[in-house]
Amino acid sequence: MGGDDLVPPGTERLRLRRLTTADVDAIVELDSDPEVMRFLTGGVATPRATVRDEQVPRLLAQYERRPGLGRWAALDPAGGDFLGWFALDPSEDGSEAELGYRLRRSTWGRGLATEGSRALVRYAFDTVGVRRVWAETMAVNERSRRVLEKAGLRHVRTFHLQFDDPIPGTEHGEVEYELRADEWAAAQDRPAALRAR
Repeated sequence: MGGDDLVPPGTERLRLRRLTTADVDAIVELDSDPEVMRFLTGGVATPRATVRDEQVPRLLAQYERRPGLGRWAALDPAGGDFLGWFALDPSEDGSEAELGYRLRRSTWGRGLATEGSRALVRYAFDTVGVRRVWAETMAVNERSRRVLEKAGLRHVRTFHLQFDDPIPGTEHGEVEYELRADEWAAAQDRPAALRAR
């Protein structure tokens, strides 16, 4: 299944839509919070020019290359406020997708990252038909690791990368999580009580 305007379904507390050039300011604001960027850049904000001239154009072009995959703005269904974004960034051939999310600090602790991630995992397998959903984060990013586990992904490896300017915690490595299509299908055959664990 595909289509140029294919967007993951929202959830009770999240509405998802494609990003647009009008989202530049909201993304810049999101990326200017040192806590939001702590495990990505060590708290350094993304320059507005980078968001406007590099990131957003690349993300918009991705919608056409891999229909059904990409990055979507996450909005509050009631007022339409920009809460952050969720992503299923496609592999080169579109058969795999990297799960990602970045939410305003004011939304943390409410289960929105888990809620949105679960919806995207379901969408990736049931609608788009990818063979694997995966994600990476720093080993010390316990909050993000819990979200990935609650979304059904499992830890597959810890690895170490070399950085010219490592941020605190880099010495503990990066972790990769994944969920494969056959595992997803098998989980759907289990009783709901077991799936909810």
